[in-house]
Amino acid sequence: MRRRPGRSRTVRPGRAGPARRTCHGGGYRLASGTDLPPLLLDDDEAIAIAVALRTAAGGLTGIEETALRALAKLEQVLPRRLRGQVTALQGSVAGITWEDRGPRTDPGLLATLAVACRDHEVLTFDYTVRHGASAARRVEPCRLVASGSFWYLLAHDIGRDGWRVFRLDRMSGPAPTGRRVAPRPVPGDDPAAFVARRLSAAPTRYRAVATVRAPAEQVRARVRGLGPRVRAGSADSCRVDASDDSLTRIAQTLAALDTDYTLDADPEVVRHLRETARRTLRATG
Repeated sequence: MRRRPGRSRTVRPGRAGPARRTCHGGGYRLASGTDLPPLLLDDDEAIAIAVALRTAAGGLTGIEETALRALAKLEQVLPRRLRGQVTALQGSVAGITWEDRGPRTDPGLLATLAVACRDHEVLTFDYTVRHGASAARRVEPCRLVASGSFWYLLAHDIGRDGWRVFRLDRMSGPAPTGRRVAPRPVPGDDPAAFVARRLSAAPTRYRAVATVRAPAEQVRARVRGLGPRVRAGSADSCRVDASDDSLTRIAQTLAALDTDYTLDADPEVVRHLRETARRTLRATG
């Protein structure tokens, strides 16, 4: 983003401690444990950060109060003209909070995993699988991937000698070991695509596969997040794997298709869809 001369804002989150070191190429570097140096922001950057802090914490638990404290400090140093813009934006934008927001991820856990991924440091933790059993894992972390309200860790499981995808809300007691390893290449060189393929192939409680009378590209554009669950068939049809652990989410996925389809599904899915349809018909007379 182009900077505007004379309109940079200096934000001072803290005073640098005595461990500040001058670099040979100019500037300075902080050793571990010191405070943050001043930040130089232009007008657009300051507004973007203020709005981002206000709308932060989607899918994260315990970070809302921290974001508001940071926002209060930032607004104290904003000039009046920028405070007015930020206030206008905040007053014009509203967020919707649903009762079923999915699992909330601990930001401390997210930070620990992010550092382990960055440093390629072997990590141990306890992991609870979908049936309730828990086991200790020792992995080489690779990448964090977000999908909807879920966060996943892509890692190479040392004990099982293979790539695994771990849901963060099922992890506990992460502990860096201090052992760093060379990064492993992810199959396909695309961590997000790899996780998406694994998630689409993961076992689910209920099976529901729809043959949709629309091209795959059209369905992917209409229903975000299906990705590899949509497989091309003929020129004007495709197959959508709507299987899930939740009957409600299956119904929501199928309703979002917004076109005709035939369905191959478990009896529980069919019963749920029929009951949902009956309620809708009764409600609409």
